[in-house]
Amino acid sequence: MHPTILPAGDSAFVFQLGTEVSSGINDRIIALAEAIAAAAPEGLIELVPTYRSLMVCYDPVRVRGRDLAAQVCGIYEALGPVGAATRRITVPCVYGGPVGQDLDELAEMKGLTPAEVIALHSGADYRVYMIGFAPGFAYLGGLPEALHTPRLKVPRQHIPAGALGIGGQQASISSVAGPSGWRFLGWTPVRAFAPESATPFLFRAGDRIRFRAVEQKEADEMLKRQAAGESIVDIELPQ
Repeated sequence: MHPTILPAGDSAFVFQLGTEVSSGINDRIIALAEAIAAAAPEGLIELVPTYRSLMVCYDPVRVRGRDLAAQVCGIYEALGPVGAATRRITVPCVYGGPVGQDLDELAEMKGLTPAEVIALHSGADYRVYMIGFAPGFAYLGGLPEALHTPRLKVPRQHIPAGALGIGGQQASISSVAGPSGWRFLGWTPVRAFAPESATPFLFRAGDRIRFRAVEQKEADEMLKRQAAGESIVDIELPQ
C-alpha cells in the first residue's frame, strides 16, 4: 500500500493508507503508530490513529514537517509483517431500560423481537477501529448487517456515559455524557474514560470487544465494585 501524506495545518500531517475501511489497513496504522512512538523522533508531540490514517502532530520549532514525514515513511517501509495480536475484552451490558431506549423500536423496524436484537448484538465480535469524537469514545466495527440502522434525524441532547449505540454500520461505547444522534440498545457500567487514572482510556485501537448481557441488579453491584477500585471487565491479553 502506497501512503499519501496530507498536510494538516502548520504542526501536523496525516499519513493515509488507502481509501477503504479494513482490519488489515487498520492493523498497519496501529503498528506504524507503535513503531513511531518507539523511535521517538525529535519534535514528535502526539500520534492519533484512525480507521485508515495516522495524524502526526509535531513541534515545528524543533522539526520540519517535511523531514518528520520522511522519517515516518522510512519507519513504515521498515515495518515487517503485521500480526493481529490484540486484547480481547468482555463488556457487561444491560439491554433496554432508560438508556437502551431504542431497543424496542429498532426491533420493530427490523422485524425482530427485542430478544433477537440482543442476541445479534451480544453475539458479534467487534473491533475498536479508533478512539475519537470524545475522550475514550470507541468506534466499533463488526456490527451484524441485520442491525445496520441510520442515525436519528434529530439528535438527542443528553445520552449518559456507558451507552451502547448503533450508527449506520458502526457500533459504539459512549465514554462521556453528551448529545448524540445514534440509536441506543443498552448501557454498560464500565467506565471507558477515567481521567483521574494513570491509564485514563480503557479501550484502544485494535482491541476486540464482546458484549455480555447482564441484569440491572448485577450491573449495580458492578458499579459498587468499580467504585472500590476493582476491574469489572474481563481482559484477555495477547499471547
